[in-house]
Amino acid sequence: MSLFDHIAQMLGTILSFIAGKLMQLAVSPGTFSLASLMCALCVAMLFLGSRRRRKPLRLRVLLRALFPRRLRASRSVRADIAFFFFTFFVVGVLFGWAVLSFHVIDNATNHLLAASFGARPARLPGWGAVGVMTLVLFVAYELGYWIDHYFSHNIPFLWEFHKVHHTAEVLSPLTNFRVHPVDTIVFNNILAVVMGVAGGVAHFLLGRGAAPLTIADSNVIVLAFFFLIGHLQHTHFWIAFTGVWGRIILSPAHHQVHHSTDPRHFNKNLGSFLAVWDWMFGTLYVPSKTRQKLDFGVEPKREDAHTVTGGLVSPIRRAAALLTRKGESAAVGDGTLASGA
Repeated sequence: MSLFDHIAQMLGTILSFIAGKLMQLAVSPGTFSLASLMCALCVAMLFLGSRRRRKPLRLRVLLRALFPRRLRASRSVRADIAFFFFTFFVVGVLFGWAVLSFHVIDNATNHLLAASFGARPARLPGWGAVGVMTLVLFVAYELGYWIDHYFSHNIPFLWEFHKVHHTAEVLSPLTNFRVHPVDTIVFNNILAVVMGVAGGVAHFLLGRGAAPLTIADSNVIVLAFFFLIGHLQHTHFWIAFTGVWGRIILSPAHHQVHHSTDPRHFNKNLGSFLAVWDWMFGTLYVPSKTRQKLDFGVEPKREDAHTVTGGLVSPIRRAAALLTRKGESAAVGDGTLASGA
């Protein structure tokens, strides 16, 4: 094969990959697509319509409310767009090898339990097992999300990478993609361990035939929540669940509080869609029904926060500096102990 043929084959592979990604973005029923964005837009329109009551909602007013000027003109939103292209097209290809397999952990847990306690016959009929497995993995997903988020906010090394997400000063649906690759790798590995163990235990109790109900490899409960409120968590729409519902489900307002620069809101509302883990572990902050005035970002705000250097390179430098300082402190401590002995 000639050099020209090699180049043509490589270009064909690249174009095929890009086309597949664009098709996934357009029509995939997975968590992020034009379909889920349109669903979020419809929910936002219904919310705005309910706030207007009997007043007619004119198209110009609606568009201004949905896409305010501060959103269109923000450097933060432009950075979100850049992160979207980088994360959607590049991160999975470059770092997919660094993520543990949920299925491997699931199988290992099931085999370990079977070897320890003996195989168990299936206890539920088909659809019953499917329903239980779907619910178990959804709750496990939420627990894994909370654990990762708690670590990311409370371990300085991990915070340097997670902080990239919090540098967004204006929230948009694309803020979901404003994530450092190291943060993504840590999240996916914690999720694989928590969900793999939960899946293995569930398979041991329910039988290997039990499988969750999924659409495009996504848990249908996660998918339903994402379509209804997932995109709205990173927006300017103050949709708040209070009372009992505010202790069960994390509304868009819950997550906007999570991004607040107000110290009262630090390390609060760490879950994804369920509030129960936050409620259980004392990290829940239920927002008020009326809009709270919030400022977003990380203090002090850096000039390079919305650049490639600030978003991808600087976190690595700062995290490495933390490790270096810890290493130096440990070395000093060892020397002091030795001399004291």
